[in-house]
Amino acid sequence: MSTLRDRLRAEASIVGEAPLFHPSLAPDDPQELFREWLITALDAGVPEPHAATLSTVDEHGRPDARVLVLKNVTDGGAFEIATGSESAKGAQLHANPNVALTFYWTPLARSVRIRGVATPASAEESAADFRARNPAAKAIALAGRQSAPLTDVAERDRLVAENLAALQADPAQVSPEWTLWRIRPFALEFWQGAPTRNHLRLQYTRTDEGWRRQELWA
Repeated sequence: MSTLRDRLRAEASIVGEAPLFHPSLAPDDPQELFREWLITALDAGVPEPHAATLSTVDEHGRPDARVLVLKNVTDGGAFEIATGSESAKGAQLHANPNVALTFYWTPLARSVRIRGVATPASAEESAADFRARNPAAKAIALAGRQSAPLTDVAERDRLVAENLAALQADPAQVSPEWTLWRIRPFALEFWQGAPTRNHLRLQYTRTDEGWRRQELWA
């Protein structure tokens, strides 16, 4: 009988079909390249191409990570995400805004790593983002207990149902805890995998003069 280790070793990796990419022809602005890669993923039908892993640290300096969705890339090059301030990630963002975002598009054998500093948007911008959510998502957020222990499923279902009814009566309701965050990157890495493991890696680092671009060993 094979062990889990044996099965994992036998499992194929980097199975996607990577598009043509020449790092030497990449744009000077990493946000431009990110948009190109994201649109390529969208056009290719990659499932949930806007899904990313947000990494933060807690009050003890221990890493934490979870998957969420990217809301937008602003004209100024900031990456937008959103969450309730009462959630674990919301509290961690307020306490330490140094974060990382990681995208992985398996069908294209591509990944993007982003390191940056998160800042909250205005209350008006956060409210607009909340209103754009679907009713079920808004009803959950209005409960305001994200990451808290769930001890009574019936109470949760009742509260969500009440919030849905309240939203039908007043669709303009907004959770005061909901916060739109903008991550301003200081480093990005574009990774394109190869079955030979001779991967392409292109790193951008922000400097006082602009972006410094360099290729990295696989």
